[in-house]
Amino acid sequence: MSTENAVPEVRNLKQMLQYQEKAVVSRMLIKNPVGNVTLFAFDGNEGLSEHTAPYDALVIGVEGRAEIPVGGVKHTLGEGDSLLLPANIPHAVNPVGGFKMLLIMIRG
Repeated sequence: MSTENAVPEVRNLKQMLQYQEKAVVSRMLIKNPVGNVTLFAFDGNEGLSEHTAPYDALVIGVEGRAEIPVGGVKHTLGEGDSLLLPANIPHAVNPVGGFKMLLIMIRG
């Protein structure tokens, strides 16, 4: 989604994406050449296995809680919390129940 010709409006992140049973769902809010912003909803204990990304990313907790190991160090992320995921460092997302997060990735 490009922000060109977008109409500004206030939206509630918790309400923009709903949980789906036994699934991880996502919604791209912004996508352009310098980066993207994606909202995720993780049902129950669904998560993302350990992986790396070529760019720095910022995760912001929207609802619920998750354990997010980064480079072998566990971090607990809750609503309103943020966590930097450095480029090329292994990380995973392990929700504790339902969890929503905003992922901001900037290409550098």
